[in-house]
Amino acid sequence: MTVWTVLLFLVGLALLIGGAELLVRGAARLAAISGVSPLVVGLTVVAWGTGSPELAVCIKSTFTPGQSDVAIGNIVGSNIANILLILGAAAIASPLIIAPQLVRLDVPLMIGSSLLLWLLSLDSNLGMVDGLIFLVALTAYTIFSVVQSRKESKKIKAEFEAEYPTPEVVSISEIALDIAFILVGLGLLVLGADWLVQASVAIAAYLGVSQLVIGLTVVAVGTSMPEAATSVMAALRGHRDIAVGNAVGSNIFNILAVLGATALVTPGGIVVSPAAITFDMPVMIGVAIACLPIFFSGRLITRTQGVLFICFYIAYLAHL
Repeated sequence: MTVWTVLLFLVGLALLIGGAELLVRGAARLAAISGVSPLVVGLTVVAWGTGSPELAVCIKSTFTPGQSDVAIGNIVGSNIANILLILGAAAIASPLIIAPQLVRLDVPLMIGSSLLLWLLSLDSNLGMVDGLIFLVALTAYTIFSVVQSRKESKKIKAEFEAEYPTPEVVSISEIALDIAFILVGLGLLVLGADWLVQASVAIAAYLGVSQLVIGLTVVAVGTSMPEAATSVMAALRGHRDIAVGNAVGSNIFNILAVLGATALVTPGGIVVSPAAITFDMPVMIGVAIACLPIFFSGRLITRTQGVLFICFYIAYLAHL
């Protein structure tokens, strides 16, 4: 493994994170300008934006022969990291209050989508029909979330308004700048995904580990950085509903949207390795199920529980 390979990986990762940031910034501002409520922006535009690195990496890897393990590892690894690593870090930054809707709706949906992924993967392939099932479920979830957002409390709406404010006066130049952000962000995502996947395969070959393990660890953590930045900064600013909702919503989005879209456009579908079916997906499901008792107990993730989350994640990485 050369210095160039490591540099290619780091630059690719930086382009993914930078591209996602520009995409979220431009899309969220355009949505706000068009009169979409801040909460809906958070549920849709921000979720798509912070999940865009995973989508870019998945599509790139599945269209490259022999690299579909990177795609599956990326999604499963990102979902494990979103709960154990990102929520753990956010809770350490500031104890997280759990909104009732998360316990009643979003966490059960996260568990359900994780189980659905495992069940549809038992034949070792995610094909076009599977992708359509995921995307139909995503559409239903998004519509329901938008309807539910109208019933949210003023406090939660104020948090989203503070995080994604609606501009009072809008000029043509500002709109043009936001469109430029979106286009440049998409370009950086495509280029970053290409470089990151190339470097990841080379690193896996050098270390003598499978591409699945690289996808589950290095690539998963790297593509989860936008979610991590969003959640930790939201927690530090006191917007703790955004911090938790972003992590849980991203897990649902990763399965239903990212894998759904990837399976739909990939010729022959996504090949799923036996290791992912027998170990990594059950771990992802177990982590999702573990959220229920933790979220129910006082509806608070304490700093101590945040440290435990981080320790569990380190143990998982050590096992891999």
